[in-house]
Amino acid sequence: MAGVVSSVFRPGLFAGKSAIVTGGGTGIGKAITQELLYLGCNVMVAARKLDRLEAAADEMRSQLKDEKVRLEVAECNIRKEDQVKNLIKTTVDKFGSLDYLVNNAGGQFMNTAGEFSLKGWNAVVETNLTGTFLCCREAHNQWMSKNGGVIVNIIANMFNGWPGMSHSGAARAGVDNLTKSLSVEWAPAGIRINSVAPGSTIFSDTAAQNYGSDTIFKAQIPRVPAKRLGTTEEVSAAVCFLLSPAAAFISGETVRVDGAQSLYSTSIVWEVPDHDKIPPYTWKDDKDGKSKL
Repeated sequence: MAGVVSSVFRPGLFAGKSAIVTGGGTGIGKAITQELLYLGCNVMVAARKLDRLEAAADEMRSQLKDEKVRLEVAECNIRKEDQVKNLIKTTVDKFGSLDYLVNNAGGQFMNTAGEFSLKGWNAVVETNLTGTFLCCREAHNQWMSKNGGVIVNIIANMFNGWPGMSHSGAARAGVDNLTKSLSVEWAPAGIRINSVAPGSTIFSDTAAQNYGSDTIFKAQIPRVPAKRLGTTEEVSAAVCFLLSPAAAFISGETVRVDGAQSLYSTSIVWEVPDHDKIPPYTWKDDKDGKSKL
């Protein structure tokens, strides 16, 4: 219910800690921000549209019960290197540290691969992959390389391919691999990094508005073993676990929050029509008609 925030974790778990949540004003990002605040963490939320972000921040501030907990906002397009550098610097300046980074900002649009323009393809890949890399790099270079920290990347259920969103699937798969690589490279600095992959049946009002309807979500319920839609709070709980000391020996992993959807079906409703465009090869020799095998 709007205005009511709670957590399965103990209050004060992240007291004195500081975090950045990109895309933290709507949907999954907002749920993560709210739970971190509830657990005592100072949070910098960043997004491209400052007016919408300010409105969301005002709502979340009204829920705060601990006057010591701070919520700050920053306008940032994660595709812009200078803006990402400024985001990290501003956060450290305001809070004095950067303990956690949650790379939630991203986006995509539905279309077949043959219809993508190069501009559209680049926009999605630069946002989801390059933007995530820039945030990770700057968090490492400006703070975590000397002080340690925890990073969680939000990706997607693209493990069986993502027809209709191949641009985002390719980018999110890149982040999955980036997570594994950085978990090894940055371990000596005391940095843990993991990913969380929400299923495409995680429902939020923001997601429904983006796709113009909630039908796309409801249509997938039969393909999910849990037989229901997931919630943004269930994704947030997984993120908070990975940030917490309980996950101190977990790094380089991707946690799927999808009700076993990725083990049961493709990540999106996509029907292949009947066709005869892939005929079998006969392995016959043209001259004598005998098999070559």
